[in-house]
Amino acid sequence: QVQLVESGGGFVQPGGSLRLSCLVSGTSVQSEAVGWFRLAPGRKEREGIACISSRNDNTYYRDSVKGRFTISRDTVTNTAYLQMDSLKPEDTAIYYCAVHKTTESAMCIMGTTFLNTWGQGTQVNVSS
Repeated sequence: QVQLVESGGGFVQPGGSLRLSCLVSGTSVQSEAVGWFRLAPGRKEREGIACISSRNDNTYYRDSVKGRFTISRDTVTNTAYLQMDSLKPEDTAIYYCAVHKTTESAMCIMGTTFLNTWGQGTQVNVSS
């Protein structure tokens, strides 16, 4: 059974940085695509923001985070990361990770239609 444990969230001022972690068990981050999603206040659905392929490290980023966020994974510790720089108030959300055997683009663009295993999420608050 796949389990996902997100951590690393917190309060940060605009322009600051955070690094989120996702500890994966029950499968390997090397054999599945990994994605980061977020649920912003007032929104009903999560949105995929950063995803990485299992095969060739290809990545996909939502336009709103491109150039500021970086997804990576450590196959030794079976952990995925999301480095978030130049944070903005609109990045405030609960952040979740997910894994699935799919492409990085399908993961981020359509993942909410087929993903059914989520962790508890980690809260990120960006405010002055």
